[in-house]
Amino acid sequence: MIANEQYYEYLRQRSRLGLWYRHYWLYPRLCRYVTGRVLDVGCGIGDFLQHRPGTVGVDINPATVEWCQQQGLDAHLMVPDQLPFDAQVFDSVILDNVLEHLKAPKPLLQEIHRVMRPQGRFLVGVPGPRGYASDPDHKIYYNEAALVATMTAAGFSRQQVFHMPLRLEWLSTRMRQYCVYGVFQRD
Repeated sequence: MIANEQYYEYLRQRSRLGLWYRHYWLYPRLCRYVTGRVLDVGCGIGDFLQHRPGTVGVDINPATVEWCQQQGLDAHLMVPDQLPFDAQVFDSVILDNVLEHLKAPKPLLQEIHRVMRPQGRFLVGVPGPRGYASDPDHKIYYNEAALVATMTAAGFSRQQVFHMPLRLEWLSTRMRQYCVYGVFQRD
């Protein structure tokens, strides 16, 4: 496991191209699938929080939460698998490039289910093969079928699956940022 400060520094090393991709291609697309009060679980250094004002973030890393708070973002420290919020207070939840870091995702998914309002939207992104292999902290690889099966078992129904930036197998093995996204609804 990478230490909190090291992971914070790792996240801060994003390239200009990567930042451009997120802010002008990825985040505008993701925002189409979230509505109302949104929770970003595993918010890191707050890129999505900055992109979509009013979004609430949580992370287990004190260094990244402190950074977000210093930027004026609404970020909260969480204990693993325990969200610091009342039940049914969020209309949408985003879990972007977090699921693959968990050996046992069920407790966190139960917590997400708890804090979401009925019929809420849950947007989950997982890396493709190249992105998965690029981080030694990744625990479980999810292809499209495994992602859908995991979310269905946790009480979320599939609405849509898409690939970013485009659905091309060639890109999935060559681009670290290539991801599979699923839009689910709380049952």
